[in-house]
Amino acid sequence: MGRLNGKKDVRILLVGDPGVGKTSLIFSLVSEEFSEEVPPKAEEITIPPDVTPEKVTTQIVDFSAQEQSDENLFQEIRKSNVICIVYAVDDDDSIEKISSYWLPLIRDQLGEDHTIPIVLVGNKVDLVEYSSLELILPIMNQFSEIETCVECSAKTLKNISELFYYAQKAVLHPTSPLYSSDDRDLTDKCKKALTRIFKLCDEDNDGVLNDSELNRFQKQCFNSPLQSQALEEVKNIVKRNVPDGVFDSGITLSGFLFLHRLFILRGRHETTWTVLRKFGYNDRVELDEEYHRPFLNAPTGCSNELSPVLTRPNRNWLSQHLRLWQNAFTTGTPALVKAGVGIATLAIVSIFIVRFVKSINSQSSGK
Repeated sequence: MGRLNGKKDVRILLVGDPGVGKTSLIFSLVSEEFSEEVPPKAEEITIPPDVTPEKVTTQIVDFSAQEQSDENLFQEIRKSNVICIVYAVDDDDSIEKISSYWLPLIRDQLGEDHTIPIVLVGNKVDLVEYSSLELILPIMNQFSEIETCVECSAKTLKNISELFYYAQKAVLHPTSPLYSSDDRDLTDKCKKALTRIFKLCDEDNDGVLNDSELNRFQKQCFNSPLQSQALEEVKNIVKRNVPDGVFDSGITLSGFLFLHRLFILRGRHETTWTVLRKFGYNDRVELDEEYHRPFLNAPTGCSNELSPVLTRPNRNWLSQHLRLWQNAFTTGTPALVKAGVGIATLAIVSIFIVRFVKSINSQSSGK
């Protein structure tokens, strides 16, 4: 799927009961007008990246029970990156089938704990003067794989583009790895990753990100610094919501985590995902294999080793990691001793780390 997370394209599958308007939605998107007569099934549509908001190739696949078998459906479910379950807002039976048939069927094909996002699509809002969300919310609370719900109309074109944008976004910037609706908080994995990122960016190791550190973080993730006014506005938002979020004119870890929780609650998942991916995290909020084992290209007969002369960014990176390692030894010594690691071994390693950090810092000040 898209370059933002290693994916080259997004494959969207539309399923739902006959007559809910799956094919009409696709035709309305492509032709930008409603057609009273559509075939039982739309051919697979490929939308080039230059006309999509996320700049990725998007494939839209229709399913028709009239023309396709159950095996065709199962294959398409397994090939999809996101599944849109379409229902008609004026048809309670099609709503009931979401939880009684479609979601169990998808789980049966992908597994109970699958990670393929689901988008619920309420079509034909032009026929009613009420929202279906009162009936949909309990279903969303029951099935964690549901990313969002969009009400739209193939006839009036209402929210047609938004529907496919949200489907793209559900693949490229999914909510569930970052935020738990049950706990109403960031997931443990997300907190752990953001905590590591905070500590790496806290170059002076004082527990806060000052203006200089925040701007370096901003440049690294988004290629542009924060203006002074914008920076103060961010701090004021944190102050109003987190008592210990700002200290000595810098943002603390609790303030940093609050900001990312706020981004997600406001639908700006892409902000947090951009940060995570810049620091080596994949779609499961785990460090990529490439980060653990970077590829080093050495000619035959040669070996790779660290140069005694490190560039400033590399010195900073290595120094930060060694500080974290030193802190881990300091705070985790009792557990390590209990596990059978000798005090002498810990002391030697700790002394080595301290001396190495000092040598790197002395190189930094002299270069």
